Amino acid sequence: MLCSRALVSLALAILPLVASQDTLPSSWPHDYPGKPSGDFSPSWQNYFRVTDPLPNVTFPLGRSYAGNLPVNRDSPNNTLFFWGFEKSDGSLTSTSGRRRDEPWGIWLNGGPGSSSFYGFFFENGPISIGPDWKPTRNEYGWDKLADYFWIDQPVGVGHATATSDGYVADEDMIGRDFMEFLSNLVKVFPSLKTRPLHLTGESYAGTYIPYILKAYFQMPNPPVNIQNIVIGDGTITSGVVWNLLPTMQVIETFPQLIGYDPVVYKYFKEQSHLCGYDLNMTYPEDGTLPDIPIRQPRDRTIPWMAAARYRTRGLNLLQTLQKRYEESEVKGLHRRDRDLRRELWKRDLSERVNGTIDPWYGCFMWDMAMDYALNYTYPWNEVQYIDVYNLADVVFPPVEKDASVFLNDPATRKALHAPTSKDWALGIPHTFGPLGSADPSPVPITFFTELATNATAKNVGIILYTGNNDFLIPRLGTEIAIQNTTFGGIQGFTKKPSTPWYDDTGKFAGIIHQERGWKYALFYGTGHLVPAVVPRAAYRFVRDFILGNDPLGSVVQLPNGQSMVVGGQDPKLQGMALQALPDLYLGEGTTETTYIAPAATRAAWDSFILTETATTTQSPPRSSLRSSTTKRHHRALRTEAEAPTSTP
Repeated sequence: MLCSRALVSLALAILPLVASQDTLPSSWPHDYPGKPSGDFSPSWQNYFRVTDPLPNVTFPLGRSYAGNLPVNRDSPNNTLFFWGFEKSDGSLTSTSGRRRDEPWGIWLNGGPGSSSFYGFFFENGPISIGPDWKPTRNEYGWDKLADYFWIDQPVGVGHATATSDGYVADEDMIGRDFMEFLSNLVKVFPSLKTRPLHLTGESYAGTYIPYILKAYFQMPNPPVNIQNIVIGDGTITSGVVWNLLPTMQVIETFPQLIGYDPVVYKYFKEQSHLCGYDLNMTYPEDGTLPDIPIRQPRDRTIPWMAAARYRTRGLNLLQTLQKRYEESEVKGLHRRDRDLRRELWKRDLSERVNGTIDPWYGCFMWDMAMDYALNYTYPWNEVQYIDVYNLADVVFPPVEKDASVFLNDPATRKALHAPTSKDWALGIPHTFGPLGSADPSPVPITFFTELATNATAKNVGIILYTGNNDFLIPRLGTEIAIQNTTFGGIQGFTKKPSTPWYDDTGKFAGIIHQERGWKYALFYGTGHLVPAVVPRAAYRFVRDFILGNDPLGSVVQLPNGQSMVVGGQDPKLQGMALQALPDLYLGEGTTETTYIAPAATRAAWDSFILTETATTTQSPPRSSLRSSTTKRHHRALRTEAEAPTSTP
């Protein structure tokens, strides 16, 4: 049963479609009093400076600057929008050549078509907006660590503007537009041209950022000095790899999804093997990893599933889930009926576990896992809701996260020099032009080795991170991308990431690893929106591993030809999955209680999984780690199916 309430969980992941239209909307920047004439220069700083009071902001903020800058195409109305904050007074307005060693950062959200001001207000910006729409100071805002910009892009997204024929055609155009935007930004703030830039983002920014870096490397004289790219829970690989293939790892991380049921686990495990999804990566990788095609079910054709999620990014997962609900045979069942149906489903496994792929789901294992939880597993089957960003969060209705009231307030709009030709919205459904148009660009993994080669040559670091509770883009897709990329002359990491790290309070934060200019972090206790859920850990990560040079997790070559890892490798962290805490958070609009399965249920699971997997050891409190012994190689490359649309 998947009723319409369950769809709310993906309202941020996928943007809703609107009625078809012949002409896409046009928008343009607003000219506010005091706008300078002529080309961009430091004389524009006073124009862009945010001096008017912001509604209900009663706490001090650092100096900031905001407005639209063009991307230097035919029309000046094709623009990106920025809001940048100084770490200290004057740090943005210093002259060219000053503060040349001081870092600065940019944050991008994904979508495609999502505004970066979701990240600003609900993850890592200086202002947080609560469910009551009241702004408060974010004590873990990244503006405290460096001069930081949040940028709406591509053209037309959020407060960025676009002519009706100016929307981007592909990712290469996004990369070129971004470089042109930066060329204008550094004219206004000249010191940014030479200062080290850390380009950060999450989710579909995992597609944006590699193409931006590609454009950067293609320029003989780029406008900025990129030191690192940083991608969280990113869409780097094909949709099969970042969404379908990791399903078994998700179940081992979150056995709550299947009610800690060994029978159900074994069925999913066999299906994963039959679909070619089981693997055990080597460090370093010892060969080319082959593609993974989509495999449809035998007993039905799922054109909407294949098209909406893996072939055309313009269609959306919300539609997919609604169609799944409409086709559901159990959508009208009551709880007692569902309990009976669950047992019938398990009995039917005796006929299906015969070495064949599930006739109803094919290799759409992510969908099968979601359907199972929504039908049979408490508490998801009661609330009919799954937060694909963070499986531990079962609060329904979810916590309200809406920045539109603040950003569309006339006082805010005036203070930020924002457009008046349109209202700010979280996202748009026509990022790539006519409604329904897909992103036609190859997924980044297809050129990641080339990108890595240039990054090594030009001393640009690549930093990838992921949240352990992410159901939409689980950690395995990111780890496959790393092991399928050659950098520093070697394919993948040479050591399995397994060094623990901790936030500033001493709380276990996850795993950290560094090799040959690449860094990888797994965040424990959070999912897709890392800075929103574990702000202390994210703050420390930015301070010490992105902006700083903390050596923890670094592979160091020794004189005898051997190597060691700073901080050591914890055997407890070397499994394929890091089991999450058992806590599930419930409530209506806010967390009101916590559900944990009975101790006997969890103990029986621990006993079962100990014998079912090759290695099972105790992890952080109330958790266990496991890894599969099956070795199967896959290449995280584009298959016949493209990556589905993802998130902010």
